[in-house]
Amino acid sequence: MRLHADVDDKTLKEEIKKFIGKITQLPPLRSRVKRALREREIKKFEILERDGKDVLFLAEVQAGTYIRKLCDDLGKKIGGAHMLELRRTKAGIFDEKDSINLYDFEKAADEYKKGNEKPLKEILIPGEIVSKVLPVVQVKPDNLKQLLTGKPLFYSDLADKKEIENIASPFALFLEDRFIGCYKITKEGDIIARAEFILN
Repeated sequence: MRLHADVDDKTLKEEIKKFIGKITQLPPLRSRVKRALREREIKKFEILERDGKDVLFLAEVQAGTYIRKLCDDLGKKIGGAHMLELRRTKAGIFDEKDSINLYDFEKAADEYKKGNEKPLKEILIPGEIVSKVLPVVQVKPDNLKQLLTGKPLFYSDLADKKEIENIASPFALFLEDRFIGCYKITKEGDIIARAEFILN
């Protein structure tokens, strides 16, 4: 982040503290979401180092928080600031320390093209990891073929109808340990959910 005015460290730290917790953000003009005030949580916002008006900081925020807007909002309190660059070190259950570089991925992809799929399999994360972030509902094998082509979900498709009660949307649909897709509850007559994504 680059500061527009000369601000001492003490003032900067005091203003940053005011942003920790629940804040209200208006998404920027160029955004994919409706421009309406939204509440977001800032869990951590701290300075790592400073070189004059350039500030390197760490922020741990709720999904959907605009860091560029966070810099701008802070800037309004201290004489102006804007984001210079952004480096995402964590997103959901994924952490930068577990990532691989593009060079290693390219090498693995080349090996795959030559018939050796082992290096690529060691890199790729199976779709079943979605069970760590979404609630899981089990399905019977009866209509698997139709479900894999986008058939809506009915109570008759479920292995246990109680699983769908009080479940959050979206949820992950599984056949035992196989990930089928992500579904959103709709409750349209006999249809209880529709696929948002199918792994086929």
